Amino acid sequence: MPQARVIRKYANRRLYDATASRHVTLEDIRRLIASGERVQVVDDRSGEDLTRAVLLQIISEQEQFGSPVLSVQLLEGIIRFYGNPVQDMLSRYLEQSLGTVMQQQRTVQAQMAKAMEAPLAPLAELTRQNMEMWSRMQASVLAALNPNGAAPKSAAPEEPPPPDGAPPESEPAPETPAASRE
Repeated sequence: MPQARVIRKYANRRLYDATASRHVTLEDIRRLIASGERVQVVDDRSGEDLTRAVLLQIISEQEQFGSPVLSVQLLEGIIRFYGNPVQDMLSRYLEQSLGTVMQQQRTVQAQMAKAMEAPLAPLAELTRQNMEMWSRMQASVLAALNPNGAAPKSAAPEEPPPPDGAPPESEPAPETPAASRE
């Protein structure tokens, strides 16, 4: 797991990111987390870990001013579990459920990225399969027409024999009286 970025919280309630050498806001921390970074917020004087309190503050702001994720019923249910013997079980369940949702989201994003990289790949594969099927069908038709199973000797197709009564192509056809008058 990557090392957490340390954010120092000063007595004046300002947050300082030593990695970026700048003061940050709760929104900056939210963006860091949303981009996949881990953060750890510590009190500058005491060294106390304030990460949970700051993350809860970020969630509270998102729920108040953004589009809420947690419904009133869900919040009430979570509150009911505090102090309950199954509180740890709820915590593990929520963590596993969120982990599963995040994994599914990564899988869908990877599949979408793959589709965007080569949007015609499925069509190209379908075309390849159609060409293979056409080649097999053509070979079977040729095999059925050539009962000896021998391949033709020349690349040029043989001409079929002329129908009965028709002159061979090497001889000119006799002129009809109408054609000779013109």
